[in-house]
Amino acid sequence: MAKKVLSMEEKNERRFMVLTPVISVLLALIVGAIIIGCLGKNPLVGYSAMLEGSLGSMAKISKTLERACPLVFTGLCAVFAYKCGVFNLGGEGQFIMGGCATAAVILGLGVDGPGALALGLLAGIVAGAIWGLLPGIMKIARGLNEMITTIMLNYVAMYFMEYIFKNAYSDQGLPKTIAIPQSARLPQVLGTHVGVIIAIAFGIFIWYVIFRTSFGFKIRAVGMNPIASRVNGFPVKRLVLLAFIISGAIAGLGGAIELLGKTPFRLADGFGSGFGFDGVAIALIAQLNPIGAIVVALLFGVLSTGGTMMQSVIGVPTAIVDIIRGLIIIFAVAGMASVRLPKIKAFLATWGARTNKAEANA
Repeated sequence: MAKKVLSMEEKNERRFMVLTPVISVLLALIVGAIIIGCLGKNPLVGYSAMLEGSLGSMAKISKTLERACPLVFTGLCAVFAYKCGVFNLGGEGQFIMGGCATAAVILGLGVDGPGALALGLLAGIVAGAIWGLLPGIMKIARGLNEMITTIMLNYVAMYFMEYIFKNAYSDQGLPKTIAIPQSARLPQVLGTHVGVIIAIAFGIFIWYVIFRTSFGFKIRAVGMNPIASRVNGFPVKRLVLLAFIISGAIAGLGGAIELLGKTPFRLADGFGSGFGFDGVAIALIAQLNPIGAIVVALLFGVLSTGGTMMQSVIGVPTAIVDIIRGLIIIFAVAGMASVRLPKIKAFLATWGARTNKAEANA
């Protein structure tokens, strides 16, 4: 297949889109520094403490990677669905159901060892896929808005998890499940669980599927123009359903890995809280690129882990980190939207023409 030749305007637009997340992070850090300064603290000392708290030693890097791991999975979940043109806001529910299924299988069957680990991961994938399948069926069969159905299913998953850790597998009546057996947990590599490696490898694999396979091409084609895809003979409904299933399976695997890899190795109140919507934000900042989603998830992990150290060193609330993270999202989304404005497009076209003229005169 012949490679598409991009015009200078398209090249400039792509460069601008690539620079948008970088500029967004810098702007958010600048605004965060102003806020810290207004509180009477030194922002340079604060940011230095943040980096020290998240990347200052091997143990701290391991903690940062563990914090980023679930965000990688929920980010990839959102990326895959959005590439097919559907808005899966149910990553949190699918993540939670993955954890619930893993706990139910291992604790319910009373198994342990490597077989229990493999069975738990498989259960998480299947549960997440089923939880993604439900809104897919409702969208295809009844035309229901997937944003509403996926959000509502998040609450169903949350209350189902509450039943699991308060009733079905409660630890002596306490609001938490029995801990996963030691032999069924993910092994440790360089101070962190092997799930981190799985997350990064999975992100690379998803990138390959989306951008280097015929199946991924069909998924992207449906996302860009479902009508044209249908006219060209693509099974649009089947692809949309598969996008929901695969998206849910990715989040479900993340929930299983979070339960089997991270202390306290049990379900309790707050498990998976906020990961789904953080995943959506990560997908948008990464511009629906799986590799970019890994990088942004790692950045969020640095902010999350380093925020505690910044609070203890300069005495600012950890809410500053939430503000910075929110500003990154706002600036990134605003930047991507601005590229599509007529005036920006005209500027890029003029810039491209000047660049061409300069290259011709050189």
